[in-house]
Amino acid sequence: MKKYRFIVLASILAISTCSLFAQGQRITLEDLFRKGTFNAKSVRGITSMNDGASYLAFEKGERIVKYSYKTGEELSILFDVKEHELKALEDLSGYSISPNEERILLETESEAIYRHSFVATYFVYDISTKKITPLSSEGKQQLATFSPNGNSVAFVRGNNIFIKSLITNEEKQITFDGEFNHTINGAADWVYEEEFALTTGMQWSPDGRRLAYYRFDESRVKTFGMATYNNKLYPENYEFKYPKAGEENSIVSVHVFDLQSGLTQKMDVGEETDQYIARIKWTKNAEKLSLVRLNRLQNKIDILIADAATGVSSVLFSEVNKYFIEEPNDNYPTFTDDGKYFIVPSERDGFEHLYLYNMSGKLVTQLTKGTNEVKELYGVDSKRKMVYYQAIDDNPVRTAVFAVGFDGKKPQKISPISGSNAADFSSTFDYYIHFSSSINQLPKVTLHDRSGKLVRTLEDNSKLKELVKGFAMPQKEFFSFKTSENVELYGYMVKPLNFDATKKYPVLMYQYSGPGSQSVTDRWRIGWDEYLATEGYLVVCVDGRGTGGRGEAFKKITYGQLGYYETIDQIEAAKYLQTLPYVSAERIGIWGWSYGGYMSSLCLFKGADVFSMAIAVAPVTNWRYYDSIYTERFMGLPQTNPAGYDDNSPINHVEKMKGKLLLVHGTGDDNVHVQNSVELAEKLIQAEKQFTMMFYPDKNHGIYGGNTRMHLYTLLSNYVRENL
Repeated sequence: MKKYRFIVLASILAISTCSLFAQGQRITLEDLFRKGTFNAKSVRGITSMNDGASYLAFEKGERIVKYSYKTGEELSILFDVKEHELKALEDLSGYSISPNEERILLETESEAIYRHSFVATYFVYDISTKKITPLSSEGKQQLATFSPNGNSVAFVRGNNIFIKSLITNEEKQITFDGEFNHTINGAADWVYEEEFALTTGMQWSPDGRRLAYYRFDESRVKTFGMATYNNKLYPENYEFKYPKAGEENSIVSVHVFDLQSGLTQKMDVGEETDQYIARIKWTKNAEKLSLVRLNRLQNKIDILIADAATGVSSVLFSEVNKYFIEEPNDNYPTFTDDGKYFIVPSERDGFEHLYLYNMSGKLVTQLTKGTNEVKELYGVDSKRKMVYYQAIDDNPVRTAVFAVGFDGKKPQKISPISGSNAADFSSTFDYYIHFSSSINQLPKVTLHDRSGKLVRTLEDNSKLKELVKGFAMPQKEFFSFKTSENVELYGYMVKPLNFDATKKYPVLMYQYSGPGSQSVTDRWRIGWDEYLATEGYLVVCVDGRGTGGRGEAFKKITYGQLGYYETIDQIEAAKYLQTLPYVSAERIGIWGWSYGGYMSSLCLFKGADVFSMAIAVAPVTNWRYYDSIYTERFMGLPQTNPAGYDDNSPINHVEKMKGKLLLVHGTGDDNVHVQNSVELAEKLIQAEKQFTMMFYPDKNHGIYGGNTRMHLYTLLSNYVRENL
């Protein structure tokens, strides 16, 4: 990528932003965290129907409506809460339609477990008869899933798997050893859910005859305890299995239950138990199950193909990386509908790209190439031999939607707008719903045919656009600079209202900086950055080394020493800002959340002569405290890399602190435990360093609920005013 292109883009965007927004009313915290004044509308709960010509939309949490892709006409209302006098439906939070499109699973009264997992009361709705019946009367369910013919539903309760026949109304239990904090059937343990985003542990075979499922033996995983208060006289202690870096993980096995014989067969995943089975997925052959296996260090990945009847498996595909392999998602691997091929992503040429293999494991072609690395695979049209995906669009701040044939030649960009673009394709790939925004364009949702031609606009947020014109909006623009090591870094800055280049402004830097992440993106957003800018602060964000969108070498330079290069780059960014005539060089602060909180505290300590203050929200303060899968992916094992773990942990640098620090954490954080902040606080105390600390009772990693977000950002805003 050439630098001049980026600078031109920044200039254009800055000019466009100035012309779009007029001076007027000031942004308030109430606008952001209570009123939702700038929340953009979108199209949500979309499900493409089998015909590829229509789709379902979940409207206002009350109706499931069928629309025509081509005309936008409302074809029918499949379900309406108002037609049923059932109290539980007042809390309708989701739905899924059966593969034969005859029934709908309605999710009500859901209760969160962790980030993705929850239990709920499910109802089965028959579309033709309009009859609604509870899925089970024996307690709330988890992961309720239709069989391919829509006549059965599998679900988890009490860590065991049940199958409910919708024909006979019989509820059959198929596992019996489920036990909290010991054995899980059909669902993921904490660390698989969090780090592999494994949202379900069950998969129906294409013919509906079998159900494949995970079994997690958590018995040897150590338990973490959290006090929960909830206005109780005696707080309770919630304990759950949480494997920290270098500690023992669950032993994972995969099983297949045959509905006809009633027998269960264990799949062969190899003799090693200290490994990960990141995904299970049926091939197009109902007799063959694929299993994605990673070694403990996550630098070797295998795709196994197992015989469902015997459990015998063989390796279809294998890859090794010098550092680590990105965690597989639900699209890994993607099998084509004709059963002839599969697609996997790989960074083998230095950038994330897609590769097409045949079912013998032989490479057919590299589908994508160049520096526009792939971000997401949307789907494969086997009939037309086309692959649809999202990728970087010439520089790392932008993404676009692309299409490429099975020959890998001449990829076509089918998203017309420069900025951030994503898509949701119909089941036949005849249409796609396009989601776009940029620094100077509000979120827009449009419908296109497969060639990219606009069919119609679904949501343009025109009302929000008019509303925004009544507010005084600060100017946001991109910039780039080169560090002392000649590394070019990209960032954005939000300038104060009525910006005057002859004045000196205090700066608050925001960053996340986690491996592969991107915070500097060309998308529309009005948030705390803009609020602070109206208060007279220059808000800056820079993506340093270790972040995504720029290839493997840029991202993986941080391997084995998280925090080392990232802090160097944030300190370099602050020093660059100090050279700008409109920056108050002695008034530069930094803040972040989670990995960003880790970074902000570490930068305050290691960059004590540059940063005058920092805010760390829910920070990791020692990588030994964090979970096995995430930490070891980027750091290896603490037993073999102790210096990597310790040299850049904030708790080991507190004596260098000169500026001011606000430390914030939720006491109910099951992800980054409050232990991190408690241990940092103790180190600061013993080093005789003054700081400010705030705990949010029983709040998780997101720190939200009720008035919490408003309180949190009022706290943060006041701290910035008083200390920067």
